[in-house]
Amino acid sequence: MSMPYVLALLLLWVCPIEQYRPPDDHRQDPEPNQGRVYRDYHRETRHREMRACQRCCDPGEVPPPQYSGHPYPQYPILPQINITLLKGDKGDIGERGPYGKSGKAGQMGLHGPSGIKGNKGSMGVPGEPCKSFFAAFSVARKKGLQSNDYYQTLIFDIELVNLYGHFNMFTGKFFCYVSGIYYFSLNVHTWNQKETYLHVMHNEREVVILYAQPSDRSIMQSQSLMLEVERDDQVWVRLFKGERENAIFSDEFDTYITFNGHLVKPKNEL
Repeated sequence: MSMPYVLALLLLWVCPIEQYRPPDDHRQDPEPNQGRVYRDYHRETRHREMRACQRCCDPGEVPPPQYSGHPYPQYPILPQINITLLKGDKGDIGERGPYGKSGKAGQMGLHGPSGIKGNKGSMGVPGEPCKSFFAAFSVARKKGLQSNDYYQTLIFDIELVNLYGHFNMFTGKFFCYVSGIYYFSLNVHTWNQKETYLHVMHNEREVVILYAQPSDRSIMQSQSLMLEVERDDQVWVRLFKGERENAIFSDEFDTYITFNGHLVKPKNEL
């Protein structure tokens, strides 16, 4: 016996052939629709096979080589990473940056409507008494004076101008009620053969001197100055005690001795 026949017998012995039976043979009473379902199943199978058939003569319908042997195109699978899981902790606040350049000024807006009138306010605190921002005086002396007393205040007996009564005629002193810059002037007549020695005083300080040596003839002497005077300060004239008799001349007919002063500019306007 030839070798092919021996191989055929071995295959038949290893794999016995079973008799083909229809799918509904194992049931004695098949359902009425069983044959229709079986036919539909085979019809759909053939239809799919026909759609899978390709014409060898049509090169345009040949599937691309990358899709050959696969019913659907294969796309590479990319891993997806959840970014929220990789988010770190919040960092510290950085330093403030420099200011930017100023922008252009915008146009002026429209004037808004007037508001409702408010309620009347309460009465305020009473103000200070009326303040005078002027001061001026001019006084004179009709009687001459010869004195050996030590530091004597010169008293005046004629009031020419005394605005608001700032010059006290009893004490012979100007009392300052308005602080500021003042102008003062002193005029006297000397006495023959006698010394004339006076000071214009600011409080207790000697500011300027009016002096004339003894002479055979009498002359007019004058002194003027400007002072910055504060409120409650005093300005007056004092005779100085020297080695000789101190004297100033005047009579009942003419006025030779005058003392004047006025405010040039108040302190609140400086």
